[in-house]
Amino acid sequence: MADRYPSAATAENQAADFLRKIHAHSPNTNQVVGFFTLLTAGGILLLLSGVTVTVVVLGLIIFTPLIVVSSPVWLPIATVLFIAVAGFLSTCGFGVAAVAGLSWIYKYFKGRHPPGADRVDYARSRIADRASHVKDYAREYSGAE
Repeated sequence: MADRYPSAATAENQAADFLRKIHAHSPNTNQVVGFFTLLTAGGILLLLSGVTVTVVVLGLIIFTPLIVVSSPVWLPIATVLFIAVAGFLSTCGFGVAAVAGLSWIYKYFKGRHPPGADRVDYARSRIADRASHVKDYAREYSGAE
């Protein structure tokens, strides 16, 4: 019968072992502070997202009649603004491309060897060779020397 019921000293040792195991697996102070910071930040962001959704829905409820009534004005305004912005951006893009191209040509003719200059030189030599071949063929064909 003594084997079935452990003594008080054995029970205290088991409790101490159990508490040591729990303490070994418990989070440290930095982890606890990080968890509560995460919990607080998550709660605040959840609250803000709820407020945002509420404000958007109320705004749509309030401003939908105004949007529906004034929609015949918005479409032409949006079209004109889109065309104006697209024209401005394309003009700026073409201007930048022109400046870049002129800068490359300037560097090429000044002899600074910009990127791709060797390919231009190769193409120019190929065109000159082809032109001389065509000239020789034309001379042979016409019989003129």
